[in-house]
Amino acid sequence: MLALLADPATHGRAPVKRIDTHAASVFLAGDRAFKIKRAVRFPFLDYSTLDLRKQACEAELAINRPLAPQIYRRVVPITREPDGGLKVGGAGEPVEWAVEMARFDESATLDHVADAGKIDAALADALGRAVAQAHAHAQSAEPEPWIKALADYIEEHVEAFGARPDLFPAAEVAALAQASRAAYRRIHPLLLERGSRGLIRRIHGDLHLGNIVLLEGRPVLFDAIEFSPLIASGDVLYDLAFLLMDLAERGLNTAANIVLNRYLVETRRGADLDALAALPFFLSMRAAIRAKVAAARLERAGAETPGAERSARNYFAFARGCLDPPPPMLIAVGGLSGTGKSLLARALAPDIGALPGAVVLRSDVERKRLLGRDEHDKLPQDAYAPEITARIYATLADQARRAVAAGHCAIVDAVFAKLYEREVMVQSAAILGVPFRGLFLEADL
Repeated sequence: MLALLADPATHGRAPVKRIDTHAASVFLAGDRAFKIKRAVRFPFLDYSTLDLRKQACEAELAINRPLAPQIYRRVVPITREPDGGLKVGGAGEPVEWAVEMARFDESATLDHVADAGKIDAALADALGRAVAQAHAHAQSAEPEPWIKALADYIEEHVEAFGARPDLFPAAEVAALAQASRAAYRRIHPLLLERGSRGLIRRIHGDLHLGNIVLLEGRPVLFDAIEFSPLIASGDVLYDLAFLLMDLAERGLNTAANIVLNRYLVETRRGADLDALAALPFFLSMRAAIRAKVAAARLERAGAETPGAERSARNYFAFARGCLDPPPPMLIAVGGLSGTGKSLLARALAPDIGALPGAVVLRSDVERKRLLGRDEHDKLPQDAYAPEITARIYATLADQARRAVAAGHCAIVDAVFAKLYEREVMVQSAAILGVPFRGLFLEADL
């Protein structure tokens, strides 16, 4: 069967490229790709029988087609024909099953785009929109099993790291374990509350840059986890955290900050501001997973690879660093329209506070949201009536307090023309006991 899929004759004489992972083999030929599940069993997945592999192919199609309908086509049998030969999509007895997909340019996945230095602000903004849209259509999951599993994941990571003292010093593993357990205990009530709101859902589950591809200039999510409903469940911010971690670990803090802020604008959930309290833990857990996977690959390879060793150590260090974020502060940027408030706020945000930087709260976005208008719509003059403006500043102050109380920095971008508008920000910082920095921009008329 493997020989059949690797044979150019099967694909109209098109050259074939084969890619193997621990659980699948993918054959790329012409404008098509065929993905089969390998006959393997691991603690987290079981593809050991033909029926299980068929079910996994069907699950992959069902989960990924809503995310990437232009990629995922069908589940196709590989059959034993009456003459004894094998055929893709034949009428004989199935001996294997494959997911047929449209082939895309492998260099268009965002890990390659990032390596080429081409994840700009526009693409980062589109990424935030794409993830928000995916989460909007994600189904709720049972929260308790996933919340419990998070605690189990901590112990699994500690055990895996402890088995490789050459990569992960014992004292540092102990420190990560202690910090992770403490963070989990602290956010446990928050996770339960998020679950009651339906914000623990069937998510992508593996949302790193390599599983997002640019198609016709738009980021498209693909290869979501199908083999385990538990692993593919989680808080929506836990899903987003994988992408944010992947960007920040590569030093792409500005892109990560734009993704986070666009996501928060798109979801319009005040509860996500409260949930920022869990983001350092989520980022740490995602980095720990990557560190564990990198170490496991080294072990399977049977030889030390400097690049892989460095990757494992870097992810481990990132996981530790996330759990010790800088203290929050509240920043307000004021000035008349055109003085550069938004430009300054966006420029400051990536480098302030906990990763991936400050939440930027903009009065013009909030005003248009209040009035049910699109972010880029021009507003009539009555949209700036005093009573509406008062509501906008009250909302901004509330959002800023929620973000800061969750341990994140907030930057409020508004005109702040009146004294009381400025005072409410100063008082908000004082109530929370955090530093306040007020910046007022001036420019020639």
